[in-house]
Formats: sequence, C-alpha cells, structure tokens
Amino acid sequence: MQAAWKKADPPPTRVKPIPMSVIRRICLVAQALPPNSFFLEAVTDMIIIAFFYLLRPGEYTDSKSDTKPFTLGDVQLFIGPTRLNLDTATDAELRMARAASLTFTTQKNGIPNEVIKLGRSGDPFCCPTFALVRRVIHLRSNNAPPHTPLARVFLASGTTKSVTPAVITNLLRQAVRFLGTGLGFTPDPDEVSARSLRAGGAMALLVSKVDTDVIRLLGRWRSDEMFRYLHLTAEPIMRNFAKRMLNADYTMAPNQLVPMH
Repeated sequence: MQAAWKKADPPPTRVKPIPMSVIRRICLVAQALPPNSFFLEAVTDMIIIAFFYLLRPGEYTDSKSDTKPFTLGDVQLFIGPTRLNLDTATDAELRMARAASLTFTTQKNGIPNEVIKLGRSGDPFCCPTFALVRRVIHLRSNNAPPHTPLARVFLASGTTKSVTPAVITNLLRQAVRFLGTGLGFTPDPDEVSARSLRAGGAMALLVSKVDTDVIRLLGRWRSDEMFRYLHLTAEPIMRNFAKRMLNADYTMAPNQLVPMH
C-alpha cells in the first residue's frame, strides 16, 4: 500500500507546457542535421515520443529514476490490424507502420501490460509512430537486445550514449530562447525542463477539446491538479471567458443563497 502511494502523482512542480511550435522547431532543425548525427536525432525522437505519449522524464530518458524507461521490447508497430514482427520485418516494412504502441511494465501509475497505441500524426517527421520506427531501426541495426532503453544511442565510434533529462532540458530551453517571448515564457530557465513535454502534450489535447477523462487516462494522472493548472494557463481556452461572462446576465430565485466554501 505504501509503495502504491509513493507512486501516486506528487504535488505538481510548476513548469510551463511546451507548445507545439517548439516541437516543430526542434523537428525542423533535426531534419537538417548532417548524416550520422545519431545522438541529436535520438534526442529529437525522444522529445516527440514524450510529447505525444505524455511521458515522464524517467520513462523516456536513459537515467536513474523512480520509474522504468521504455525499452525496445515495449514497442509494437502496426499496419492496420497486423502487428509487425520487429525481428524479421524489413526497414521498409517498419516505415510503413500506421500506428505504434508502448506497453507498460513497471512505469509509474501505469497498469502492468497496459498498452497505449497512437496512430500517425499526419506529419512526415513530427509523428510518434515515425519516431518509434526510427528508434527501432537504430537499435535493431546495432543488435540491441529487447531490454535496451529507447533513449540509448549507439555512436559511430562503437560506444553508447544516453539521452538524459539534462540533455532534453537544454535543447528545449535553446528552442524556447530562439522562438522568443511571444510564446509566453519568461527568462526564468526553471519554467522549462524535461517535465514540460508531458504537460505540453496534455495542453495540446486540452486545447484540441479532447475530454479531460481521456487525457487523464492517457497521462495516467490520479488527480485533477494538473488539469486545474492547464485550464488556467491555456490562453486559447481562457481567451473569451471575460466576453462570455459579460453577456451572461441572470436573476436569482428569492432567498436563494450560494455556498461560500
């Protein structure tokens, strides 16, 4: 029981959600990288995966944390209802995948063997399915065993390197600085971190008017605290509230009181 409580959502740390424009900027730069930029390509792919699957840093980076990172063996790729065999399918067949899923094992707040499956985003690069395809192809080409974290990178030198929360945070802050203050960020660097991707994905769904119960299931939140924060910081949602309130006149029934607590 105590272990279960420890894995429940802690009080939220106030980081700002990363908007889609930042993700698109990072993807644009990644597509112009020189050949064999394996590490930066992997960092970009893990950012895409974290944003769309609403993942915690410990789940999408290769670092010590209180949860288990997703591994090569946790990935499934699909063409229609057919699940591809990641051991025997060709790279060309993998790139034809229309959907990709992650299977939870011991990740925080996740139910063992629960599967979250997403289809293509419609973008040829900034897509959770294509990002997972790229990670599978990279790891498979280096004979990585199934337990290898998706954030493990095999370099041309024959060594490996890990995508860590610090690396993710640094790249996100660079992109935010490049795009300027128009996104609503201040010079405070603590506003942006590897945790911002999970909040950013949830905000994108919220602004897209996806039901909050569905977002909660996808993000595995056990409380409403995150949604209270997201609602109050989502400018597209709050934009017309004052105008709507101005035109929402009403009358009260006699002796009808409103509770104050």
